[in-house]
Amino acid sequence: MSSPLLAIDIGNTTTHLGVFDGDRLTYSFRLASTHTRTLDEAALLLRQLLADAKIIPSAIAGSIVGSVVPLLTPVIDQAIEAVTGHRPHLVSHQSKLTVRIAVELPEQVGADRIANAEGFWVEHRTAGIVVDFGTATTFDVISSDGAYLGGAIAPGIETSADRLSQKAAQLFKVSITPPESPIGNTTEKALRVGLYFGTIGAVDEIVGRISREMGGSPKVIATGGLAPVIAGGSKTIQSVDPTLTLKGLRSIYRLNA
Repeated sequence: MSSPLLAIDIGNTTTHLGVFDGDRLTYSFRLASTHTRTLDEAALLLRQLLADAKIIPSAIAGSIVGSVVPLLTPVIDQAIEAVTGHRPHLVSHQSKLTVRIAVELPEQVGADRIANAEGFWVEHRTAGIVVDFGTATTFDVISSDGAYLGGAIAPGIETSADRLSQKAAQLFKVSITPPESPIGNTTEKALRVGLYFGTIGAVDEIVGRISREMGGSPKVIATGGLAPVIAGGSKTIQSVDPTLTLKGLRSIYRLNA
């Protein structure tokens, strides 16, 4: 590996770390976004992951971080410097991008949504919608001329499941898997039906309305941990790209290196 690039997407629930060799993603890890993680813990974990990938930390040519967790951003920033000897580029609306941010308040757009829009545009160069299944389910809209137009934010499927189990005394958390029938004959099955088909219904409705507003047939790509589960039942999601956000971070790094 000549000059590896370290890309880290810090979400509220999960942190996705990847190492690129040129355009090729050679290593990828998903970790819990532990909000109380210390600098020493983060540096130790990063060293362990790089060692498992047989990458010498000093060989890392550059790094980039997209974070929506302000508490973790400085921790990961300093951990990368401690391990690799250099500071990462931190994604913001002020980063140089291939896609153009065309929203009313660009400073409010999360780094993950910026990376999703960038990743979609550099990969496809067409009008599209990125549906990202994370702590929230986000819909990012890219026009045919490469403008990020905004989109929609809905509760994430696991967030909804957690909230139900917390607020309803007789309900409990269930795994998110496709149900065998739309009629649940136990409480667990009924919860799975509601969460699974409720998410699919919301996704297809929102994507349909956005598509009609755009006046065309945008390409619809899903990403995020639960994307494969939901995409299989959706009528509007055309494909799944689990590394789209990391690809966006790679592109942003190259523009800002």
